[in-house]
Amino acid sequence: MFKKYFKYFFLVSVLTAVSVLGIYYFVENQTKDRIYTSTTKIPKNKVGVVLGTGKFTSRGHVNLFYKYRIEATLKLYKAGKIEYVLVSGDNSRKDYDEPSLMKEDLVKGGIPENKIFLDYAGFRTLDSVVRANKVFGQDSFTIISQKFHNERAVFIAENKNLNVVGFNAREVSSRYSIKTVIREYFARTKMVLDLTFNVQPKFLGDPIKI
Repeated sequence: MFKKYFKYFFLVSVLTAVSVLGIYYFVENQTKDRIYTSTTKIPKNKVGVVLGTGKFTSRGHVNLFYKYRIEATLKLYKAGKIEYVLVSGDNSRKDYDEPSLMKEDLVKGGIPENKIFLDYAGFRTLDSVVRANKVFGQDSFTIISQKFHNERAVFIAENKNLNVVGFNAREVSSRYSIKTVIREYFARTKMVLDLTFNVQPKFLGDPIKI
């Protein structure tokens, strides 16, 4: 009896692993032509949507994902490839405000305050992408994050019939980001389920014109 259940468990585990890996690389392949690392080659868009993350790690150090996304946004703006920045992040608690912190650093970096809009309800990547369209009225925009994150965001956008490209922020070393890398495999599987069942953002709200 034990051997029988073990075989079933092993088979399910193998199928799950194959599915997760398959989805990961399918997303990567489907979006590769929409992902850019060069400000010269990337097409111009009115709005760049930078995906939020916390400024500090649990140990109090500056989060490199955050730092490199700020740098990438400044680089894209100064190259004239975006006119406005929409910072989309999590502000689900009074003591946690990703968008406002990112705005402060973008202003310090040289982007005028009136060129920056904040989306406080970008709780997930799907929320950020859909809200950029349904709340902020954009159907063509540039997503700014690390490559793995851009691939997932662009995949979501394409499935929502949006004309979106991704601009890659500097990568973070695998030693620093191993948990994030592992989490991404399962995030893409969940994304496919969300798209299949047409899951919507937690909040929408009144339109905001950029």
